[in-house]
Amino acid sequence: MSKKDSANGTGSQPRSDAWKTAPKLLQDAAPLTIPEGASAMTIHVEWEPGDPGTPPHRHSGPAFGYVIEGAVRFELEGEPERVVEAGGTFWEPGGDVIHYQDGNALSDARTRFVVTMMCAPGKPMLELVDEGELAQRAHLRAPRPAA
Repeated sequence: MSKKDSANGTGSQPRSDAWKTAPKLLQDAAPLTIPEGASAMTIHVEWEPGDPGTPPHRHSGPAFGYVIEGAVRFELEGEPERVVEAGGTFWEPGGDVIHYQDGNALSDARTRFVVTMMCAPGKPMLELVDEGELAQRAHLRAPRPAA
């Protein structure tokens, strides 16, 4: 038996303690409501420069995102519009909340992000919101930034 084997008590490489410091908390979201029987999916989204992204929509369960490259213009019902840059995170509770924007905030570069979503059984992952409902709920949208 080699010195390495006897030091570990096994024949494998010594264990690293990197697991104690390698993880970096990116976001902590609460409260969470995950529909019973939900499934989870992770998607990669890439928007070309200036792409406005998905029209106003909602998800049946919570969604968690991480911006890999570029910057996402992000807006949820009741919250002011904000820009989430590369390395930043976003989340939405899902359910009835309207997600107004997820487009590329940059006019000269692409934006890429990853989203993990919980989807309620029998519901679509994404449901577009029609103009009539947007008009009915306009009072719930945060004030728009000055142009």
